[in-house]
Amino acid sequence: MNLLKMGTSRNNASSFWLMIFSFLWLLTQNCCKASAVWTAYMNISFHVGNRMLSELGETGVFGRSSTLKRVAGVLVPPEGKTQNACNPSTSFSQLKDSETWLALIERGGCTFTQKIKVAAQKGASGVIIYNFPGTGNQVFPMSHQAFEDIVVVMIGNLKGTEILHLIQKGVHITVVVDVGRKRIIWMNHYFVSLVIVTTVTLAYFIFYHIRRLWVARIQDRRWQQLTTDLKKAFGQLQLRVLKEGDEEISPNGDSCVVCFEPYKPNDTVRVLTCKHFFHKNCIDPWILAHGTCPMCKCDILKALGIQVDVENGAESLQVLMSSELSGTLSPNEEGTNNELPSASRSDKVTLVEEHPSSQNDSQPNSVAEFHPSP
Repeated sequence: MNLLKMGTSRNNASSFWLMIFSFLWLLTQNCCKASAVWTAYMNISFHVGNRMLSELGETGVFGRSSTLKRVAGVLVPPEGKTQNACNPSTSFSQLKDSETWLALIERGGCTFTQKIKVAAQKGASGVIIYNFPGTGNQVFPMSHQAFEDIVVVMIGNLKGTEILHLIQKGVHITVVVDVGRKRIIWMNHYFVSLVIVTTVTLAYFIFYHIRRLWVARIQDRRWQQLTTDLKKAFGQLQLRVLKEGDEEISPNGDSCVVCFEPYKPNDTVRVLTCKHFFHKNCIDPWILAHGTCPMCKCDILKALGIQVDVENGAESLQVLMSSELSGTLSPNEEGTNNELPSASRSDKVTLVEEHPSSQNDSQPNSVAEFHPSP
């Protein structure tokens, strides 16, 4: 039964770990696919006095559903104080019909899809969205609806507000957007949170199973030592085989107080340290379950030098000693097992003294013969 439970427990643990690792593998695959983004090279040009200044850098990142292609045009912000282009009636500065332009829009106020839709309806070839104030030049790949032939790029707040201030001062700014490099964002804040939770959970289960194995190993050693001690202790108790004519089997003799059956010839009885005796097959499991004499309540195990909580470990002790001590461990089976093979009628009472298991097995058991008085 114990082996079956251990096998089932190991199978359950293996299935659990297989499920965890499969889940993590699928999660990693999905996260990697979802985190593949393209950077954007932006060449920004504008006039300062009589000089043409330009700035080139990998300063943006394409939206997840953006068209990946090269686009060039004039940067145009929405008219008015509100720069988020969330209102469908948002207008942009009038440009020549033949001139290509890109909308410069502030993040916030509505979804990315709504901003892009407003700019596309006004004729923009691309949309440059700059991040929230206070985020510096941080960018991330935007999730939005796909628009045919519309390039969508996010840039940092500092760069976006700098361009906006120049435009508001009347500076004509053009930009050329080129497709940059493909990058894999291995870690985002959602994935990091999930990894932390998963790691803590795995660490808990690993600690739990290690501690469980450690406790089981300690208990196993304890029970093995207890088995050895019990074998030695029971070997110190005397055994007697009752014969015809013995006082215990006379009509006035006592019965075994464990099974309430009278003693019969050839019954094997065990003599306790308190000199009370009972059927061996009755008293052995009783001692393992209670630790005391059924009659005088003498602590037998303590008298034999064994310290054990028999009330809490009675079942374990009986299972543990079932293959170590001779005879059965259940008093209910005493009726079928306490009958030993018939011997010739004798007036002798044989006292069999068990030696502890630590002695040499080749040493014979000492047998003393007593002749009862007529």
